Amino acid sequence: MTMDGAGVLTRTLTEDEAAILDAWNTALREGASLQGGRIREAELRTQAKAVLGQLRDALASNSLDADGEGFAPLRETLADISRSRAIQGFTPTDTANFVFSLKEPIFEALRRSADVDASTLAAGVWAAGKVLDRLGLHTMEVFLASREEVIGRQGQEIAELSTPVVRLWDGILALPLIGTLDSARTGVVMENLLQAIVDEEAEIAIIDITGVPTVDTLVAQHLLKTVAAARLMGADCIVSGIRPQIAQTMVHLGVELNVVSKATLADAFAVALKRTGRKVVRQQAPAEERR
Repeated sequence: MTMDGAGVLTRTLTEDEAAILDAWNTALREGASLQGGRIREAELRTQAKAVLGQLRDALASNSLDADGEGFAPLRETLADISRSRAIQGFTPTDTANFVFSLKEPIFEALRRSADVDASTLAAGVWAAGKVLDRLGLHTMEVFLASREEVIGRQGQEIAELSTPVVRLWDGILALPLIGTLDSARTGVVMENLLQAIVDEEAEIAIIDITGVPTVDTLVAQHLLKTVAAARLMGADCIVSGIRPQIAQTMVHLGVELNVVSKATLADAFAVALKRTGRKVVRQQAPAEERR
């Protein structure tokens, strides 16, 4: 008697679960997941056993809708596995193969069934392919979303680390910028600089753009926002590190910073010392120290 795809798949998973699980574990063991050393074999076997059991339970509702309510526990388990693998540094291929490598053991189990005719076998293979393909896509969707979250968080941490505020002297701060300024990074720059102005009670903040590759209209706007925010906190700003090429580009674009600017950080520091009533002089060392 011909059975529907969901029925024959459910029966096969129930009757031949142990053999399917053993074949799946063998495929996983021979795959790249264990070879990379990022996961232990015992953990991989535990994950496989949990997923196969939840797949059998989900198919008991005689539904092949992998997005349905009956598959919710299985989708959540696969999502947890995908998130952990995104953090552990697995490749998309390794993550997807965790699900797709289950196809061959199920197909072999269907073929071994003595009382399955050609049409029933075809229905079972089609059902298995449909469910596992959708679950594999779900796994990849969660994996990619998790990777984007990790990359975004790392980018934010790098942005915070790449905008240090340095105390040059009492009341004088320096903010060396490296890389391109965008809206998100400008927010981090402002936050770090304003907090340092409050903490150090700074009078002058030097914004050094020696490490900024180019200054266009958008970058100039971000600089002006930072300068305006610092002024609101009671600190004057000096921009340093404007190279000849950048100066020519700014003139060509008609960009005006409307702020004191110097070619080097040393020149800007000298201006800051003068504004705060300080002077650096070279003191002659005693004769005995020169000997």
